[in-house]
Amino acid sequence: MIRKLLRRVFRRNGNADNRLALIPAGRHGIRREEVSPAAIKVCEGLQREGFRAYVVGGAVRDLIAGIPPKDFDVATDATPEQVRAIFRRSRIIGRRFQIVHVMFGAETIEVSTFRAAHTDHTEKDAHGRVLRDNVWGSIEEDAGRRDFTVNALYYDPVAGTVLDYHCGVADLKQKTLRMIGEPRSRYREDPVRMLRAVRLSAKLGLSLDPAVAAPIREMAGLIENIPAARLFEEMLKLLLSGHAVECIKRLRDQGLHHGLLPLLDVILEQPLGEKFVLLALGNTDDRVRAGKSVSPGFLFATLLWHEVLANWEIRKQRRELPIPALYGAMDEVLEIQAEKLAITRRIVGDIKDIWALQPRFDKRAGKTPYRLLEQPRFRAGYDFLVLRAGSGEIPDELAAWWTEFQNAGPDRREAMLVPDAAPKKKRRRRGNAKSTPPADTTGNP
Repeated sequence: MIRKLLRRVFRRNGNADNRLALIPAGRHGIRREEVSPAAIKVCEGLQREGFRAYVVGGAVRDLIAGIPPKDFDVATDATPEQVRAIFRRSRIIGRRFQIVHVMFGAETIEVSTFRAAHTDHTEKDAHGRVLRDNVWGSIEEDAGRRDFTVNALYYDPVAGTVLDYHCGVADLKQKTLRMIGEPRSRYREDPVRMLRAVRLSAKLGLSLDPAVAAPIREMAGLIENIPAARLFEEMLKLLLSGHAVECIKRLRDQGLHHGLLPLLDVILEQPLGEKFVLLALGNTDDRVRAGKSVSPGFLFATLLWHEVLANWEIRKQRRELPIPALYGAMDEVLEIQAEKLAITRRIVGDIKDIWALQPRFDKRAGKTPYRLLEQPRFRAGYDFLVLRAGSGEIPDELAAWWTEFQNAGPDRREAMLVPDAAPKKKRRRRGNAKSTPPADTTGNP
């Protein structure tokens, strides 16, 4: 009785389209060979044991949209313990949202159990964010729980059909991002959905449904309640989506940049900083779309650089020595950022290495350029230098010099070295500071 009542409530709250559409292969366009063999094996293994199992969410959405998915998730009515018992190489992870990781070689398939609808007894914080979510339910409830209609799609690789409970396929074709349920309450449950709306709309070229867009600006402050580690993970997805430039523009359009990241508040209001960041993000987008590797450390180094520059300049005006001032600026900027984003220690190390190399590129005399070429992070530092030149922060001539120097032969490198104009340091004499007079050989006392 309670579940029937909840389903009626969900339908009244904007889910009147919660009717199953069974879409055959000829209409949804997904080819079985496009799906991860590991995900197919998980579905087949669960179905053989009498459970329902489907490839779900973003992978189905992307396949229908003609985008190769980065990963494949599976949803099932089997509990985590039952999934764990079927697959030997698997483990249960998570507390707030318990799931199973099933390993096939280097690939990991994330398997989640259908979730029940939220009730008055669901554990939430003072702002309405769900804190614990391990109540199992039906596939209909699970579909109603998903954020956007385009994510509530279930692909059965055995039958070849797509189960669509909320007209997600139609929304994809109509280029509209719609929320399942009432947007304000869904944002309170999980404020990260506001960032996700921006990322998905940019990635898929969708326009936000007015009901989805309207509350974002006034509810943006709820993002303050997101744990720093989770916010960092979501921002990383956004910045490495292959559509980071469009995402940043949409963040600004929706009023999500103010207060979200200290770096975005300043960057998007300074012409030079904005040009530098958009150039860096454009290069990142090109690499992601070309299937090339991308360094999160390099990306965050570009996003935070102009904050470091401003802090560094203030310190130098206070008569601090340049290099200690740079290191102080680096630490202060990263500490401020850590209040919002839990950037991992490894990434912080990469960021600092890239920043610390920048003053060394100014030195083109003597042995210094040769020693710089031997640095493990030279290539990342050089790429960063090129971005600085491309944005107009430094002369193009400096980046061009380093481009030629690293590729030149020994003789050409020697000829390219710039005369050292620095004042020579006086050498100290060895021995006592005062010289002793020569010995008297005249015999005088």
